[in-house]
Amino acid sequence: MPANSSGPSVKKKGRRARLIVLVMVLALLAGLGYGAYWSVDGVRASHPQTTGSLKLPGLTGTVDVKRDEHGIPQLYADNDEDLFRAQGFVHAQDRFWEMDVRRHMTSGRLSEMFGSGQVETDAFLRTLGWRQVAQAEYDTKLSPETKKYLQAYADGVNAYLKGKSGKDLSVEHAALKLTGDYTPEPWTPVDSVAWLKAMAWDLRGNMQDEIDRSLMAGKLSPQQIEDLYPPYPFDRNKPIVEGGSVSGGKYAPQGTASAGSTGAGTTGTGTGTSGTGTSGTGSTGTTGTGSQATPNGGITTGLADNASAQGASVGLRTQLSSLAKTLDEIPAILGPNGSGIGSNSWVVAGKYTTTGKPLLANDPHLSPQLPSVWYQMGLHCRAASPRCQYDVAGFTFSGMPGVVIGHNADIAWGMTNLGADVTDLYLEQIKPDGYVYDNKVVPFTTREEEIKVAGGKSKRITVRTTNNGPLISDRSDELATVGSRAPVSGSAPDRGDGYGVALRWTALDPGKSMDAVFKLDRAKDFAGFRAAARDFEVPSQNLIYADNKGLNGNIGYQAPGRIPIRGAGDGRMPAPGWDPKYAWKGGKDGATGYVPQDEMPYDLNPTRGYIVTANQAVTESGTGAGKYPYVLTTDWGYGARSQRINDLIEAKTKDNGKISTDDMRTMQMDNSSEIAALLTPMLTKIPVSDPDVRSAQKLLDDWNYTQEPDSAAAAYFNAVWRNILKRAFGDKMPKELRVTNSCMNVQDSGNGPADDLADVVRECGTRGSDSAQPDGGDRWFEVVRRLVKDEKSPWWKSPGTVREKPTTTRDELFARAMKDARWELTAKLGKDQSTWSWGRLHQLTLRNQTIGTEGPGFMRWLLNRGPWNLGGGEATVNATGWNASSGYGVTWVPSMRMVVNLNDLDKSRWINLTGASGHAYSAHYTDQTTLWAKGELLDWPFGKEAVDKATVDTLTLKP
Repeated sequence: MPANSSGPSVKKKGRRARLIVLVMVLALLAGLGYGAYWSVDGVRASHPQTTGSLKLPGLTGTVDVKRDEHGIPQLYADNDEDLFRAQGFVHAQDRFWEMDVRRHMTSGRLSEMFGSGQVETDAFLRTLGWRQVAQAEYDTKLSPETKKYLQAYADGVNAYLKGKSGKDLSVEHAALKLTGDYTPEPWTPVDSVAWLKAMAWDLRGNMQDEIDRSLMAGKLSPQQIEDLYPPYPFDRNKPIVEGGSVSGGKYAPQGTASAGSTGAGTTGTGTGTSGTGTSGTGSTGTTGTGSQATPNGGITTGLADNASAQGASVGLRTQLSSLAKTLDEIPAILGPNGSGIGSNSWVVAGKYTTTGKPLLANDPHLSPQLPSVWYQMGLHCRAASPRCQYDVAGFTFSGMPGVVIGHNADIAWGMTNLGADVTDLYLEQIKPDGYVYDNKVVPFTTREEEIKVAGGKSKRITVRTTNNGPLISDRSDELATVGSRAPVSGSAPDRGDGYGVALRWTALDPGKSMDAVFKLDRAKDFAGFRAAARDFEVPSQNLIYADNKGLNGNIGYQAPGRIPIRGAGDGRMPAPGWDPKYAWKGGKDGATGYVPQDEMPYDLNPTRGYIVTANQAVTESGTGAGKYPYVLTTDWGYGARSQRINDLIEAKTKDNGKISTDDMRTMQMDNSSEIAALLTPMLTKIPVSDPDVRSAQKLLDDWNYTQEPDSAAAAYFNAVWRNILKRAFGDKMPKELRVTNSCMNVQDSGNGPADDLADVVRECGTRGSDSAQPDGGDRWFEVVRRLVKDEKSPWWKSPGTVREKPTTTRDELFARAMKDARWELTAKLGKDQSTWSWGRLHQLTLRNQTIGTEGPGFMRWLLNRGPWNLGGGEATVNATGWNASSGYGVTWVPSMRMVVNLNDLDKSRWINLTGASGHAYSAHYTDQTTLWAKGELLDWPFGKEAVDKATVDTLTLKP
């Protein structure tokens, strides 16, 4: 590992030895070995007390915990600290195993629980340094008030833990106790803060795209890569805000109507022209400078001056593939980073609703987990006062105080991932005594880390950090040789033993996002909402807003976040770390290095009467009139979901129509497929001679493009779509992007051309199933939309087989895909088409996030639940995503759904993916899932009278 000749190395270990012991113990706990005692006592001992009274040390008064029939708690207290102390206690009652695993992950200490198999993961997480940054935030950035709340929350968790261990906490803890000496340590405030780093990691933006483009460059030309990353279609899919402008250091939205009350805050009335541009074929990207915006679309052509992006990426291919593999193995709390991770949110002004006040909907799209990442809860002060400021309900994160998404008595808010480009990979030239920067050798900043290993010897690692961030290439033997063959310009320093790779990421600088959570929870108007958003630095989220002020209330939007201003380069490819021109402006901690918060886009009461955010472009960047002067990213989602929501709202409000709460719910379950509407008319016109294939083709004749669970047409179309992607694009991808074990014969070019004399070798894919390409998301919708107009595009060429001729045109490849799909579904669902259904292919299984994912079949049966046959699909509003490279199983879901009624908060509705409890045999483990799958919502009581009416269990916590 040349680039790491003086640095640390972590060798691979067996990952499952301790896990096997755990599952054997759990089998005993389930009653198979120790009899009925363990079955009842071991499983149910950890179930929480929900009635009567308990003492909670540290309280200054009583706290009532009122649970409804689904176990959802509403907490009532007389001061803030008692409220958050009780929240910590209740979270621990229902979800402590989840909390405990999560804090070990965020601090790089999974090996302490699960043994040597997690050492490499821990080493990578220690290198990122989430825990150190969280500690720095707590020590230097967070307000005294926030620290007080965090400590109260930690005290509540620890009060629950006191005197408990093993089976008193969870079945999983019982297993750990019997297989070793593991005992949970006390909870700390920094454990809560570190959770935000994990959340930011999973929502980090375009890092995967940056890696993928570099890997593609080893096999595809710059123009081919550009074909696969088309510009955002501003002419067809609306951005979130249109036509705003930056003037005098302030952002001014266009077309903003007056607010319903002065409390909504002062806003500008910008006169910029519409931000709706035209979509072209893109052009070669140019180097960005300072805050100068660059157009969306082109592929940057160099890692350094005059260097070829394609040539450099050839040298990086092996190393970046190793990094991609490492990223795949990091436990993602929210889900793998890719096109699916996003959300829907929209808000409709009161003039267009049946209630006369705004309606706000939100459904974040994350990976399916058991238990759900969300925990529903209400936090209420019995009487408002300076000592007790909260009356809020919504979705919380176990392990963190406050409500993340929801509403209080005055406002409601939702979130979707903004997708800002907040990460860059930097090539670093490594020397024995440091790294090269500006023609000088600079010493590394280093720290020693000890990784304790359950059942084994501790491991020590050295973390090395450059001015661009931690040297993540130290965590992989292959990645450590990064740049050993990468061609660069003549001005680049001698590569020596090779280049390393450093990560620059905004979340590695301490921030104040935890402050923002509490500010949101108690905001009373748009001004307070925007003030809270200023502190929501990472992860960068689209925040939508509604209130009940004035005649019709107000609706709004704010794009917050710490967005870097780059020097040279545009963040689409790895940059030369030795060249100061490519550094982020302002230095490591310079505030001037980020887009000013006053200049971030926002909107208030737009004249169109609604706001939609679904991971589409926030606005159109550029230098002309009506263009935003900063580049937030060039890797937006492509707007398939957002435009469908826009269309649904416009159709419903046409001719003075009004939207109801149930209409909002129905929109959340919309299963329409944009790519099906584009391709189906073409597919049905292709001549087919095989009677079995023709029979399947007829399924599409009268199909309305909706993907209902019982639809045979949806099953067949999605199989055709998957096979189109495979033949047109997947088989042309480098092995590093193809799904693991997808093998094909290729010509081995070695060090020469891949001509007719080259040897044919067997090449297998190496990418994990969640991030393999093509994944079939809305980027691929846009790719195909542009290519179908050219019936003889080279992309439609695919090789022949012993029985099949090569394809050279669009319709030939489509016909082959229809045939392949017919026989694929025959193998999966049977020959009888009357038994086919999309739901049989598109299934959701909820898996326990530790033993349920890697344990043997019997333990998965004990801890996991499902399957459920689902409708919806990739890039639909009902975003039950799937990766077309690896199969049809559900990989993304609306992790919760809510509709807030600002006219009567007690008529709001919500649902979680699973249930309130993390205990496998609790009645509330998955009691919401079937309702969720059907698109139903639960009543969401908020006022005291409504809560009391819904209460079935009351627990009183006493000092």
